[in-house]
Amino acid sequence: MPEEDRDDQFDVAGATAARPDRGRDERTGRSAAAARIAHQSSWVEQQLRVAMERGDFDDLPGAGKPIEDLGVEHDPDWWVKKLVEREQIALLPPALAIRKEDAELDGRLDRINVESEVRREVEEFNSHVRRALYTPPVGPSGPPVITRQRDVDAEVEAWRERRTARIEAQRAARAAAPPEPTKRRWWRRAR
Repeated sequence: MPEEDRDDQFDVAGATAARPDRGRDERTGRSAAAARIAHQSSWVEQQLRVAMERGDFDDLPGAGKPIEDLGVEHDPDWWVKKLVEREQIALLPPALAIRKEDAELDGRLDRINVESEVRREVEEFNSHVRRALYTPPVGPSGPPVITRQRDVDAEVEAWRERRTARIEAQRAARAAAPPEPTKRRWWRRAR
């Protein structure tokens, strides 16, 4: 049975009234949407031609220059490397990530002003060390975890000492600085 005849016989309980045959070309029997899809590529080509005539593609950044980082060999992971570079993502094995976190811990603690937050930060660091120690490596094994957990009370005491030294240094700097001259207001005239 031809395709056109099958469509015409579909008349169950007023289905033709629900789906009118609008938009069909009388010559070909195709719908208007099918005709648009068939001519879409020529329409796109025409839009590009008109834009080029208007000069929309003149003076684009990078025009006439080679594409950056093309290299000789094709790297299928080029986009991942660009993402890591652009977003500054650090992909370190757990042992190295813990070492880096250990090296930065004192600086992070010094930016905190509340003792309870210092305790929480050190306890969180210790949990990261435990997780790295007890999690089996996935894939090729990286370097071993040699970073030790920190004693919370000792770290809080060291934080207090560093904080006290910073405060005293700031006070000494303020005391050593010459006092700023008082500005005379314009409405107070010298007598």
